[in-house]
Amino acid sequence: MAEGEDLQTFTSIMDALVRISTSMKNMERELVCPVCKEMYKQPLALPCTHNVCHVCASEVLLQHGHLCCDPTSEPTSPAATPSTRSPRLGRRAVPKPDRLDRLLKSGFGTYPGRKRGAVHPQTVSFPCPACQRDVDLGERGLGSLFRNLTLERVVERYRQTINISAAIMCQFCKPPQLEATKGCTECKSSFCNECFKLYHPWGTQKAQHEPTPPTLTFRPKGLMCPEHKEEVTHYCKTCQRLVCQLCRVRRTHTSHKITPVLSAYQALREKLTKSLAYILSSQDTVQTQIAELEETVKHTEVNGSQAKEEVSQLIQGLCAMLEEKRATLLQAIEECQQERLASLHGQIREHQAMLENSGMVGYAQEVLKETDHPCFVQAAKQLHNRILRATDSLQSFRPAANASFSHFQLDVSRELKLLTDLAFIRAPEAPVIDTQRTYTYDQIFLCWRLPQHSPPAWHYTVEFRKTDAKAKGLKLWQRREEVRGTCALVEYLDTDSVYVLRVKGYNKAGFGDYSEDIYLHTPPAPVLNFFLDNRWGFNRDRLAISKDQRAVRSVPGIPMLFAAERLMTSCHLSIDLVIGDVAITQGKSYWACCVDPSSYLVKVGVGLESKLQEWFQVPQDVVSPRYDPDSGHDSGAEDTTVEAPPPYAFLTIGMGKILLSHGSALTSRDPNGCTVPLPPRIGICLDYEQGKVSFYDAVSFRELWECGVDCSGPVCPAFCFIGGGALHLQELVANKQERKVTIGNFAKLD
Repeated sequence: MAEGEDLQTFTSIMDALVRISTSMKNMERELVCPVCKEMYKQPLALPCTHNVCHVCASEVLLQHGHLCCDPTSEPTSPAATPSTRSPRLGRRAVPKPDRLDRLLKSGFGTYPGRKRGAVHPQTVSFPCPACQRDVDLGERGLGSLFRNLTLERVVERYRQTINISAAIMCQFCKPPQLEATKGCTECKSSFCNECFKLYHPWGTQKAQHEPTPPTLTFRPKGLMCPEHKEEVTHYCKTCQRLVCQLCRVRRTHTSHKITPVLSAYQALREKLTKSLAYILSSQDTVQTQIAELEETVKHTEVNGSQAKEEVSQLIQGLCAMLEEKRATLLQAIEECQQERLASLHGQIREHQAMLENSGMVGYAQEVLKETDHPCFVQAAKQLHNRILRATDSLQSFRPAANASFSHFQLDVSRELKLLTDLAFIRAPEAPVIDTQRTYTYDQIFLCWRLPQHSPPAWHYTVEFRKTDAKAKGLKLWQRREEVRGTCALVEYLDTDSVYVLRVKGYNKAGFGDYSEDIYLHTPPAPVLNFFLDNRWGFNRDRLAISKDQRAVRSVPGIPMLFAAERLMTSCHLSIDLVIGDVAITQGKSYWACCVDPSSYLVKVGVGLESKLQEWFQVPQDVVSPRYDPDSGHDSGAEDTTVEAPPPYAFLTIGMGKILLSHGSALTSRDPNGCTVPLPPRIGICLDYEQGKVSFYDAVSFRELWECGVDCSGPVCPAFCFIGGGALHLQELVANKQERKVTIGNFAKLD
């Protein structure tokens, strides 16, 4: 039983040792200098939070043309003897003394790391081998860096743990040297027992030096300021740097947040402890993420190989097509060549027949010897035709075929350009929202376009969400996927809300970047859809309503000229009125219209249906002293004891301006009126229960004016014209020509 317990204890101890050994082996990566790939020796802390050996940093600066002081210890120190220095120092090209004198006399200075030949002080840039960035070391170069004593201690403990440190020999023994048993921080040397007594005689000041374990790396007792050689006592939060008392009072740290080093120690220790505890408590998550990364590595290897194979097949297909095309073109040239050669060879034979010793000439000479007339005629007839053809060929000689093949030349400039431009397809660039065509009404009509040189997109994804300042977290994005074209309808929105929208494109290379977010405000009330009433009341001589009953234009014509003739005799111009074909009896309603900026005078608003019918029966005057259409009642009435809301509420628009009133009603004699530019669309919102009507800039939904109106009966939208003018009602987004297509319970445009 005891043997089993001993075996279990031994196994546990061995497992613990294995874990410790593995942990130490893994930690070795943190203790290796990125330059020499060896464990740190006198590491310096760079401003970029990385570390590098002092000797390595000096060598890097020397390679970049900077002069550095000797990074080793003082020459009088036993630790600075040639036998204990780094072997890399023997390979370093040290400047000659006469050259150093010339550099110093020329104004080079004594700061380590200053550029050769620099007369004026300049900052030193150090290329960090870890992050591959240039780190600014200031004018002092390496002299401004702190020595990382903590890292040195960790390296020394690590060496002792894995038992790789070699025996330290006494630095004062004559050969053969004895193993060192003591060290002295003041002397920066390691001694055997006899040499320690010899160099620390009794009764001298050196006898008070306290012995330490032998080492080759002697560190100061505390961290010293590189500039003033004083112990650091504070931490500058602004510069994120340890400072001494002298640094603290310098002008460089004026108005900086400086705290005692103890406070900085406690704060950083607490943060580091919490972060380390979080990492240790999340080991399962780390393992899961490592597994996910390893799986991603596998997918990357497989997908990379697949992509290479696809590219190879495509290029091979192109090569095969080119080879096939080459064979076809060469065959065409070969056929043409053979045809021409046959014609030329035939022509040569014809000309050879005309030679004196040719067969045709000899045969003709023999035929001429024939004396029998019938026989001669029979033979000479055929021969004469051949002779005529030969004679014509001789007189009008031209080769039977052209030797040039210029029309078989290929123009491959376009193909070469295509091959030159042959590259991997890119995802679409971020779309640009078209703010001129995008607007909000009953729904959101969103338009966009791709940048000029962007790769094409197969389809788009539109994302939107409602913004709520009171909500603690952001709402999730809603999506309309696979939208064809460059516009989309976004429906089922809340009134009087702000929505943020964005778009991204997709093609074979994947999704591109999102467009910039656009914020759109929905109307303050449900949209009222109506048409202009063309059945009764309006003056058909001066008003023209479109066939779709969505637009109206005032065309005064000849009656306007007659009215202008009577203006000089104090006659009055008439107001032409047109109303909507619906009456509002409850709730809140919103609608919008666009007024032509060149209109002379237009009034948009609402009115009681009964009063509007009376208006049609008795047309009103513009400047009548007895009637003000904006006040809603007879301004000359004697009974003014009861202030009732007006039956009409109109916003006056003219010559591209809107006339606003500082009071509750707008009158033609209001001296406090002011004008604002006419927006592209005017919005009207009627709250029937509250008896209130509001006018908006329908683009930004900025309120322009608000007033009361009598809602004791049905209320109708109304529009008035004085002189020439035009307006049209805002088209519903739902009536756009783009048709909606439903995919997965979501709507998109076809």
